[in-house]
Amino acid sequence: MTKTALTKFERLEASGLWRPDPEAQRRDVIVSIGEATLTISDLQDRPLAHWSLPAVARLNKGKRPAIYAPDGDPSGDPGETLELDESEAHMIDAIESLRAAIDRGRPRPGRLRLVTLSVSFASVAALALFWLPGALLDHTLGVVPKVKRVEIGRTLETELTRLTGRPCRGVLASPALARLATRLDVPRLVVLRGGVQQSLHLPGGTILLNRAIVEDFEEPDIAAGYILAAKADAAQYDPLRALLESHGPLTTLRLLTTGTLPEATLRAHAEEMVLRAPTSPDPERLLGLFRDYDVKSTPYAYALDPSGESTLPLIEADPYETSPRPVLSDGDWVALQGICGG
Repeated sequence: MTKTALTKFERLEASGLWRPDPEAQRRDVIVSIGEATLTISDLQDRPLAHWSLPAVARLNKGKRPAIYAPDGDPSGDPGETLELDESEAHMIDAIESLRAAIDRGRPRPGRLRLVTLSVSFASVAALALFWLPGALLDHTLGVVPKVKRVEIGRTLETELTRLTGRPCRGVLASPALARLATRLDVPRLVVLRGGVQQSLHLPGGTILLNRAIVEDFEEPDIAAGYILAAKADAAQYDPLRALLESHGPLTTLRLLTTGTLPEATLRAHAEEMVLRAPTSPDPERLLGLFRDYDVKSTPYAYALDPSGESTLPLIEADPYETSPRPVLSDGDWVALQGICGG
C-alpha cells in the first residue's frame, strides 16, 4: 500500500456496528483510518480494536451494509465483525480502495509459478526445437558404424537402379573399373546408364558415375577428376547427414535406436538424389585431393567448362604439369570406355 493511498483517506471517519464475538451484542462505534490500521472506538472516543489494513477481509463482497472482519488477526476471533451501513459509502469506498491497493502490492506466488513454468516450458521447447535435433543428428552420425553406412549405401544403390537401370558391366571393363577404384582409394565404383548427372557419393563410400564420364573423354584424368570431386563433396558434407537431415529427427532417432531406416525413406531419398543438381566442392579441398592422388586437375577443369573461366582456380593451381603416374593404363582405359556396351 502506498503512502499516497493512505493520505487520501487518513481523516475519514464513519459510524458503524461492531461485535467483538458471535455472542456479544453489536455496539455503535466510530471507525477511522489510521497509519496502516483501521481503528474502532466507542462513542467516547476510546479505542476498542485496531485492525491491520492488510488483514481486513470483506465478508459480503458487493453487498450493503458492508461487513468486515479482521481476517488473520493474531487474536484469532473469527466472530469479530464490523458493519458499515450504506450511508457510510465514503468509508466503504475508502476501505475497498485501500484493500485493492494492498492486494496489488502482494506477492503473487501462483502467478510467479505460472511465469516460471512458462519460461521453463519455452526454454525446453526452444531446446527441443533448435538444439536437440542437431545434437541428436551429430551423435547418431558419430556412432553409426561403417558397416551400417555401407548397408545403407547398398540399399540406396538398389533403389536408384530402379530408376536408372542396371549398372554397366563387362568382362574386361569391370576389372579395369576395380583398378580405377583402387588407384583413387574408393571402396567401390559403379557406372550407370543414366539418372546420375555426373558422380554421386553414397553412404559407405560407393561412388556412382554417369556412363558419359568414361565414354565421352579421351583421358582417364577427367574421370578421376569427377571421382575426386565426389570424394571432396562427401568430405565436405556427409552423404548420410544429407539423408537424415532431409527426412527429419524421427528418421534419425529410428536409425539410432533400431539401426534401420524405413524402405520408403530410402526410396524417397533415392528419388531426391536423382533430381539433385551437381554440387561444386571447395576448390582448395579438391586441389588437395588431386595433389594427394597424383592427378592433374586441368583436364577435369576444362571438362567442366571448356572456356576455363569458371574453373580457373583448378587450372592455375594444377599441382602437376605431367602426372607423376598414370591414372589407368591405356588398355584399362579403353576397356573401361566400353563398359556399357557402346
